[in-house]
Amino acid sequence: MQEKVKNLKVKGILSSPVLISGAVLAAAGTAVGLKKLDYERVPHVPIGPSSVHLVLNGLMGLFLGWVVFPAILIGLILQAILFQFGGLTTLGVNTVLMGLPAFICFLAFGAGVRSNKPVVSVISAFLCGFGAVFIGSLMVAIALIFTGRPFLSVAKVIVIAQFPVMVIEGLITVFCFKFLKRVKPEILEVVYAKG
Repeated sequence: MQEKVKNLKVKGILSSPVLISGAVLAAAGTAVGLKKLDYERVPHVPIGPSSVHLVLNGLMGLFLGWVVFPAILIGLILQAILFQFGGLTTLGVNTVLMGLPAFICFLAFGAGVRSNKPVVSVISAFLCGFGAVFIGSLMVAIALIFTGRPFLSVAKVIVIAQFPVMVIEGLITVFCFKFLKRVKPEILEVVYAKG
C-alpha cells in the first residue's frame, strides 16, 4: 500500500476524479440555487433612498483584523458577479465603507473584548458591532455629500435608518463573541498575535 502511495504523483490528498466530481456537483448546485433564488426575498429592507441589512463587519473585524479587507472585497466581488448587486465600479468604495469601520473597531475594542472582566468584554463586543455599522453609515453619508450633489437630507436618512441595524449587530456580535470565546478561544489568539 505504501508503495502505491509513493508512486502516485498527486499535489494534494484527493484524486483528480474526486476533485472534478466535487467541482461539477458544486457548480450544478450553485446553478440550481441561483436559478431558484428569489431576488425579492433577499433580506434588504427598503427605507427611503436606501435599504438596510445586516453586514456583521464589526464581528468580521474582531476575528480577521487586517484580513477583513480582502475578505470583504472577495464577498463584494461575488455579490456583484452572482447577484448583480453592488456593481464592480463601486468595489473600492464599498470595500472601504465596510472594511475600514471593521478594522477601526478591531483596534478600538479588541483589547476590551479579550478582557477577563465579563462586563468589559460584553460592552466592548456590543460597541464593536454597533460602532462598525455607525462608522460605516457616517462614511456613506460623507461619500454622498462629497458627490457634489445636494444629498445632505439623504445622508441623514441613511444614518438614522441604520440605527436599528446598529443595535441588532451589536447584540449579534456579543452573542457570537461570547459563544466562540467560550468554545474556541484560540480563534482570537491567532488574529491578535499577528496584530
